[in-house]
Amino acid sequence: MPIHEKILSIGLLSTQTNCKVETIRYYEKIGIFPKPPRTEGGHRVYSENHLKRLVFIRRGRELGFSLEDIRALLKLIDGGANTCQQVEAITLHHIGNIHQKILDLKKLEKILAKISSQCEGGVVPECPILDALFEQNK
Repeated sequence: MPIHEKILSIGLLSTQTNCKVETIRYYEKIGIFPKPPRTEGGHRVYSENHLKRLVFIRRGRELGFSLEDIRALLKLIDGGANTCQQVEAITLHHIGNIHQKILDLKKLEKILAKISSQCEGGVVPECPILDALFEQNK
């Protein structure tokens, strides 16, 4: 690591990226985030490149990309042979997943609205909402 390069502890990296230390260690463990060099005392030392990569991962997660999608995007970047077409393909697949989740949520909303409309709000022990939760889907 060049002498002039900014060196970060895991705590500082965590603070600057709003990413928990445990999450950083998990990303290292699964290989999506490179393990940093260590000091003679065994402390991890992170560089500006680590910071940028973690920001990329966090932003990808905020946008709902799976860890596998992020891994694929990072593999394209790391290989240096990434094309906009490959990135677009991963993104379009993710958009398809989002559309499916929206459909599922709309269906869930209708079901819950139907169930809650049957509730009279009384104090009787019978509750159509709880009864519906006990029903087995067929």
